[in-house]
Amino acid sequence: MGKKIKKEAEPPPKDVFDPLTIESKKVATVVLMLNSPEEEILAKACEAIYKFALKGEENKTTLLELGAVEPLTKLLTHEDKIVRRNATMIFGIMASNNDVKKLLRELDVMNSVIAQLAPEEEVVIHEFASLCLANMSAEYTSKVQIFEHGGLEPLIRLLSSPDPDVKKNSIECIYNLVQDFKCRATLPELNAIPPILELFKSEYPIIQLLALKTLGVITNDKESRAMLRDNQGMDHLIKILEAKELNDLHIEALSVIANCLEDMDTMVQIQQTGGLKKLLVFAENSTIPDIQKNAAKAITKAAYDPENRKFFHEQEVEKCLVTLLGSESDGTKIAASQAISVMCENLSSKEFFNHQGIPQLVQLLKSDNEEVREAAALALANLTTCNPTNANAAAEADGIDPLVNILSSKRDGAVANAATVLTNMAMQEALRVSIQTRDIMHALIGPLHSANMVVQSKAALTIAATACDAEARAELRNSGGLEPLIELLRSKNDEVRRHASWAVMVCASDELMASELCRLGALDILEEINLSVSRKNKFSEVAYNKLLNNHLSLKYSQTGYLSSSNIISDGFYDYGRINPGTKFWPLKDLCLQEPNDLRTVLLVNSKSDVSPPPSTEDKSSDIGYGRSISSSSSLRRASKEKASAGFGSPTEDKSEPPSGRNTAVSKSAAKEKGSRKSKGKKEEEKLKEEEEVTVVLKWAGEGNPDKEWSPPADPDFCVYVYEVTKSILPITNIREQIETLAKYVAEKMGGKISKDKLQDFSWELHISELKFQLKSNVVPIGQIKKGIFSHRALLFKALADKIGIGCSLVRGEYGRAWNEVKLMNESQKGVIGGLPPPEVYIVDLIFHPGGLMKLKSKEADRYRFL
Repeated sequence: MGKKIKKEAEPPPKDVFDPLTIESKKVATVVLMLNSPEEEILAKACEAIYKFALKGEENKTTLLELGAVEPLTKLLTHEDKIVRRNATMIFGIMASNNDVKKLLRELDVMNSVIAQLAPEEEVVIHEFASLCLANMSAEYTSKVQIFEHGGLEPLIRLLSSPDPDVKKNSIECIYNLVQDFKCRATLPELNAIPPILELFKSEYPIIQLLALKTLGVITNDKESRAMLRDNQGMDHLIKILEAKELNDLHIEALSVIANCLEDMDTMVQIQQTGGLKKLLVFAENSTIPDIQKNAAKAITKAAYDPENRKFFHEQEVEKCLVTLLGSESDGTKIAASQAISVMCENLSSKEFFNHQGIPQLVQLLKSDNEEVREAAALALANLTTCNPTNANAAAEADGIDPLVNILSSKRDGAVANAATVLTNMAMQEALRVSIQTRDIMHALIGPLHSANMVVQSKAALTIAATACDAEARAELRNSGGLEPLIELLRSKNDEVRRHASWAVMVCASDELMASELCRLGALDILEEINLSVSRKNKFSEVAYNKLLNNHLSLKYSQTGYLSSSNIISDGFYDYGRINPGTKFWPLKDLCLQEPNDLRTVLLVNSKSDVSPPPSTEDKSSDIGYGRSISSSSSLRRASKEKASAGFGSPTEDKSEPPSGRNTAVSKSAAKEKGSRKSKGKKEEEKLKEEEEVTVVLKWAGEGNPDKEWSPPADPDFCVYVYEVTKSILPITNIREQIETLAKYVAEKMGGKISKDKLQDFSWELHISELKFQLKSNVVPIGQIKKGIFSHRALLFKALADKIGIGCSLVRGEYGRAWNEVKLMNESQKGVIGGLPPPEVYIVDLIFHPGGLMKLKSKEADRYRFL
């Protein structure tokens, strides 16, 4: 046999790299391997990186800095399952790092991650892909990306996965996603409720808790509540509450039930299963603040139903809620206050809180927590509405000061609620006075400037309730509150506009405020509002009329009419007819202007700048025209009572007319008096009355340069007032009073004028001379000795108002004006019942002074129009 020869091994091909085993100790080297085309190297590199990232946040940051994220994103779609799995595991871990999240959003890898949730993928891939999405979904931008790439549907499918980690990651991601309304709205379409309810059966508390938290969010939507009810979700929740070993889930279960109680069908279901009783038990017996809070919230939701309120009242829920007000937890205090605010819709409950609850709520008004103060103020607002007893109880508990302080709060709800309580309190005069002493008007300036329409509305309403006297209105004006209040009249919100109109109506209760409101433009705004059918309201109409009625000068210029109830007071001036939108100049500005060709402004003023001397105290009651004679209501009473010594009238022993003045008046008064006196006594009285008139002239003529500006004095008009008060007021027959006053006015204005000589009556020259003498367009009515229709009608109205004769003043065309009075027909006197209305007459002051013409007669038409 031949010798065997050993065969030599063939050398490897020259183009093949010999296998190399490398042990790397640097992560940077491994990161470089992520770009390798070899699947085994990629798998091992990913495995090593996963272990490295698992060790801590610093390692994740290191990988990010080394640029590992970009090549890893490409491996998510690798053909090799192991490479793809390992890359997914890395992203599941690294996505908890905020910087990594940001880079992943920029690289737009969401679609690749969601693809890993496909049913055919391994459970491990499901676990880490869902973990990655759970970490990413904590931020809003990522939520949007996950939703837009269709990530919600596969996540809901994975809730049924047999792996608990997959379930936990999926429900956590869903919980984050449903914080967004769009995601939440799609859940009913995806039938998400049943698989979520199935998670209650899990043996892992974290999964149960996340399921409850998710339900707590999605049951804010009506459709989800209905789906939960249809899938017997309430039974699951009640079972959780009944299981003591699940007490760590009770807080969230109560929160879900509270949401579901907004649904009436669910409410009925809870009632039938005895769920309301369980809520009370948790509220009363639990010592865990969050359980107390959520139980109180559930009671609040349930109490919106009247039957439930009745049930809760029968179970004495009020005592439980008052106890919860004393909790150390602010959240529990808030929830209890909110429950009280709803429960007090039941009148019996409202009465209960009068004795217990209100003092505790007042204490909460002083809390450092703004939300607690807001909730307490809400409860007090509801408790005091239409309930004076509770309003008194709140005031007695020293609630006014903290309520006023809350008006400066940054929370709009707290301000609105506090304003409501103060408004409710102000319905009672004693409490209103107490509120006014707390600088309430100044405190309301901030709320009036608020951008919140509810706050604006409540603040305006509070002003309407508290500005009921002159001092409060003056405080509002001095605090700068009128400007923002008037601005609210322009609001597009109906309630704000209505309450602002109401407040303006209250503020316009005196002439000074009415003038200021008009100056600031309130009248123009109200006029514009009332022209709009959609914007006007009852208060805007009343406020407009009240402004005019308390600014008669403007009213007469705009409307050309003053009724018998519009009493002319000192400072009234006839500016002439003006059109809407035309500026109405204040009297002071008119007085300071130089005379010009414009219409003469007629001034009524019986005030004096100088006080009467002390020695004439006995006479001041007779001639104190600045105070007593102008009190028309008292004078009307005096006239109606047919008394010869009324308020502002002379004493009985001085009732004779002044000597040397208006003979017709003297005769009429003497005839009415029917008294006879000796010649010596008459002369003595004449001298005494002449002295009184001299004092009147002296007072009216003197001025004090140290005083502020005041309208020009009118000594002649002062005398007129004195004389008509002395001689005409005592007349008991109203017709005779009118006739006598008409003759008196005509005599003072140039006497009777025949119709054919009316054109020759040179009153224009006389007025021009007065304007030149006074160096002003403003002429006091008493200085006019030659006047026609407009002058005589104004003087008649001014004097009639001083002595209580009811008459109106009407402006016509071409300088005409007249007075209208209402008189009963002589034949109707003494008839009882069924009387027709009194007839209206026009008083003749020109052609036949003292004559009375029926309003609808031809004679009256000629007087007014020809």
